[in-house]
Amino acid sequence: MHNLRPYSINLIVGIFLMIEGILMLTEYLELKNSNHRRHHNKLFIFLFTHAKEAGQPLARTEIRNLLVIGIDTVFVAASAKRAGYNVYAVDYFDDIDLQHACAAYKSIKKHKNTESRLEVKTNFDPRALLKVAKTLSKKHRIDAVLLSSGLDDYTKILCKLNEMVPILGNPPDIIRSIRERKKFFNALEKLGVPHPETAVVENLFEAKEVAARMGYPVVVKPSKGFGGVGVRLASNPLELKKGFQIAKIDGDVVVQKLIRGIHASISILAGKRSIQVLSINEQLLGLPSVYQKEPFGYCGNIVPLQVTNPIFEKCKLIAEKIALHFGLKGSNGIDIVISKDGTPYVIEVNPRFQGSLGCIEKVLELNLVNAHVKACLYDELPARKPPPKFCTRLVLYAPNRVIAPDLTTLHGIWNIPPSHSIIEKGEPICSVLIVGESRGTSLHKAESLAKIIYSKLQSA
Repeated sequence: MHNLRPYSINLIVGIFLMIEGILMLTEYLELKNSNHRRHHNKLFIFLFTHAKEAGQPLARTEIRNLLVIGIDTVFVAASAKRAGYNVYAVDYFDDIDLQHACAAYKSIKKHKNTESRLEVKTNFDPRALLKVAKTLSKKHRIDAVLLSSGLDDYTKILCKLNEMVPILGNPPDIIRSIRERKKFFNALEKLGVPHPETAVVENLFEAKEVAARMGYPVVVKPSKGFGGVGVRLASNPLELKKGFQIAKIDGDVVVQKLIRGIHASISILAGKRSIQVLSINEQLLGLPSVYQKEPFGYCGNIVPLQVTNPIFEKCKLIAEKIALHFGLKGSNGIDIVISKDGTPYVIEVNPRFQGSLGCIEKVLELNLVNAHVKACLYDELPARKPPPKFCTRLVLYAPNRVIAPDLTTLHGIWNIPPSHSIIEKGEPICSVLIVGESRGTSLHKAESLAKIIYSKLQSA
């Protein structure tokens, strides 16, 4: 009988936690009906924290099924699958490797032989992602949502998504506070964080006034967007007018003083009271070699960007100030430009998983989805270790209207399009992800593989 005492205690504790869970679930339903979204997220996390204290492993019990949503979800979905989750995904591209990573997925357009792949920048509709996500959630039990790119600037969509299935990471109100440019840059000013002079304008007259005050050259960009689409450099009023017309897609236009330097990003994991800088990444933008027709368009990353210790410490301090002030959670990216004098200027924050995920995982040998879950729910952050190698991601774009070749036999290819589908000029074909002992080796191998892929293309 004496030996049964521990089991009796465990049984009593288990019953207590079950009763507490039922009470909290009742509170959750009341909160959901009253539409308190932020409390909804906190309650969700609190429930799982209690389960963890009872000794249950997270990946095998509370969160089993993850929905990844965004324009491009392949890297996040693959990471989640390797972490042991059942993965569901919603995105724009019907990539073959996304199919392999998911228990079920939905793309905005399914591609068949000889059919054209969707032109995302001219056809992007965030409501379409939400609609498809609702369809998936009705068919499958989804425990939490992971955000990829594309929805950062659409708060109403994020709120509806969060009501449907809780977002694991930054809730909609925090994302909104990061993406509202005026408030964001005002906060940076108070925090003493370096940033380019920035203004949000409604019309061309305001844009000209702001640019004249800042002094040319300036950068003109849409207030809502992704991947550098619609961003233009203006060195005079005529270029400003052209840039404004391109950027005036949906809402206001952002005008920023140009900072010359190295385009980079700081990838962090944020807990409740501390952060960990995983890496500083070199950004590849507007590369003619991969037929990117957008001058600031995203072309990939090289991880890590080697910087001096003083620059790293500046980046770390900036990340800490931003993350703690805004209450960021989990995986976040901070886009910066490092000027010639070594000052990191903050351009924007991406409050979700970033395009550098694949490279970071290769270099650090870290599962980023698993680390994100631990940071959000348990406030656990991995120890920092200097990256021992380099990884290059190149996003390849179509030089003209082409037919996608069979890329499934090549090693190091991601975002693989269905064979024989038609890809329009300037649209992404696939990604190349290559590890090397040095930056030069990694980049050279990636460029060599890119040449092989381009040689396989046929005009449509």
